[in-house]
Amino acid sequence: MVRSFDRRIESLFLLDEEILKKQAINNLRYNLKDNQNAYILKEDGTYIKKQDGQPPFNIHKEFYHVTREIVMDAKLF
Repeated sequence: MVRSFDRRIESLFLLDEEILKKQAINNLRYNLKDNQNAYILKEDGTYIKKQDGQPPFNIHKEFYHVTREIVMDAKLF
């Protein structure tokens, strides 16, 4: 996969509302938990499929089941 480090634009913005903060944390949590679409970059530059022994978790499928309650349960810190 080609990375766009030379052309990337990053931005920083403040999330004022609590629900938006929690939704961002939940999105990050789902990305870290995904073990169906995730690969690990090794020191030699090759990738291996993530295998963590946990039950299958596919972020793309789980986003269809996100509810307000799940988002509100996300821990900020």
